[in-house]
Amino acid sequence: MLDAWTLFFVITTFSLYIGIAIWARAGSTNDFYVAGHDVHPTVNGMATAADWMSAASFLSMAGLIAFMGYGGSVYLMGWTGGYVLLALLLAPFLREFGKFTVPDFVGDRYYSTAARVIAVVCALFVSFTYIAGQMKGVGVAFSGFLGVPFEWGIVIGMVIVFFYAVLGGMKGVTYTQVAQYCVLIFAFTVPAIFMSLIITGNPVPQLGFIGEAKGEGISMLAKLNGVVTDLGFGEYTQTNKSMIDVFCITAALMFGTAGLPHVIIRFFTVKSADAARVSAGWALIFIAILYTTAPAVGAFARINFIDTVNESTYIADDEDYDARAAEIEAAGGQPVPRWYKDWEPTGLVAFEDQNGDGVMQYRGPDAPDGLQNEVTPNNDIFVLANPQIANLPGWVIGLVVAGGLAAALSTAAGLLMVISSAVSHDLCKRTLFKSMDDKTELRVARGAAAGAVFAAGVLGIFSNSLGFVAQVVAFAFGLAAASLFPVIFLGIFWTRMNKEGAIASMLTGLITTFGYIYWFKFVDTNPANWWFGVSPEGIGFVFMWVAAAVGVVTTLATKAPPREILELVQKIRMPST
Repeated sequence: MLDAWTLFFVITTFSLYIGIAIWARAGSTNDFYVAGHDVHPTVNGMATAADWMSAASFLSMAGLIAFMGYGGSVYLMGWTGGYVLLALLLAPFLREFGKFTVPDFVGDRYYSTAARVIAVVCALFVSFTYIAGQMKGVGVAFSGFLGVPFEWGIVIGMVIVFFYAVLGGMKGVTYTQVAQYCVLIFAFTVPAIFMSLIITGNPVPQLGFIGEAKGEGISMLAKLNGVVTDLGFGEYTQTNKSMIDVFCITAALMFGTAGLPHVIIRFFTVKSADAARVSAGWALIFIAILYTTAPAVGAFARINFIDTVNESTYIADDEDYDARAAEIEAAGGQPVPRWYKDWEPTGLVAFEDQNGDGVMQYRGPDAPDGLQNEVTPNNDIFVLANPQIANLPGWVIGLVVAGGLAAALSTAAGLLMVISSAVSHDLCKRTLFKSMDDKTELRVARGAAAGAVFAAGVLGIFSNSLGFVAQVVAFAFGLAAASLFPVIFLGIFWTRMNKEGAIASMLTGLITTFGYIYWFKFVDTNPANWWFGVSPEGIGFVFMWVAAAVGVVTTLATKAPPREILELVQKIRMPST
């Protein structure tokens, strides 16, 4: 499966990332945590977009939309809405506060070491859950195109991230993410343009998505609806999720975004609150390029998959593919495509010949011909496999591999910065060893980043059993929404909020959400038993309100914050510098 173009793009981009890390090597804790507070807003906007568009956005979101139809759009709506919420509501105020990390904000705003430590625990929970999804994406990309086992794909990714995150800190990560944004956005849009031309005749994917199918006189979406319903699936433009679950997942993703520590710390790297607002605007523009393209990629992928796989004749591994394919075509049949055979060893596509006819029937639960489904694809492969499915040139395939790896590695690096700063700065420097000097703290930060890389790799291997990348990531958003968002929001906009309320709120949000996710993912996996029909992906929104209510009630029942804290909150609510 490995070809020259893939090898060229992967080696070239990895060399670029490592070169940038050496050039931007951190010389102080200020460089390591916040890149010296002097990143240009446009550069930070691009780095934020790369940080934000993880493996979940690049690899998994289009695949989810392809197979869930409109139901998959909850991820698109939730993440986009959440970013707007963060950019407009929180980022400038947090930058005005002028600290390194989210636990730093919580510890100082709530004048409490206990609150700081609990915020560290919350940040670690969220970051490790999120990073498991990224490492899963790295494993999928490497195993699919470099022909290595999933676990070894993760190990290779760990080595690369270890080098530039541990060496360069936030400064190295920032400039590496700029390069990764350029790679991933080019890699995502170029195949989309090719596929839009092939399917709709329109070179702009967003217009092709709402336009007509090429030469057929009906809209592309109407054609897709007809194709999937003929095979027994629900209409592409419908969803099988309940209204309450769609609402809760979207809201959990939205409020979870606003509480994600790896996105928030990006706004600490610019000079001022004004620069943070400008940076947020640029990031939104850069993110929109990919997010408006994803629905088109998902729809094109579903059409291409059905066209190339359904009713094709399977070729076994012990047969000569070329010779057998020629026989099938000579007899008027359609052989299983080469791309399918390439991906089959990864276990991300599977065929089980239920009726023993040797033909691959792809069917939904209500198939009119009564046939059972025999083909099971994993959603995460579709962005990576799309160029092969559409028979695009080899350089496009190599570019997409590099883009997928860039997306996963850029977010993983940002999360590693949160983990290392939470351990070295908030736990060691601000809590346990307050006399620690700058050089020692920098060494501890690098050691914490190294340990986090190892732990992330182990979690990534474990996450292979947890479903799609985007769903693993959705758990992190739920945890962030319930544990961190209430204390950040109330800490900025309600001067009366005190340390007792903050501690009660974080513990309530973290414990309830984690408990619900664990129970319904590992103990009772029957969706019929979900509370009020809300899935583990959406429960963070429900417990966010519970956590906020607990925080407010506890605050009102205890002593008001000291005067200096009231004055501090008034100050950060006026981000004028």
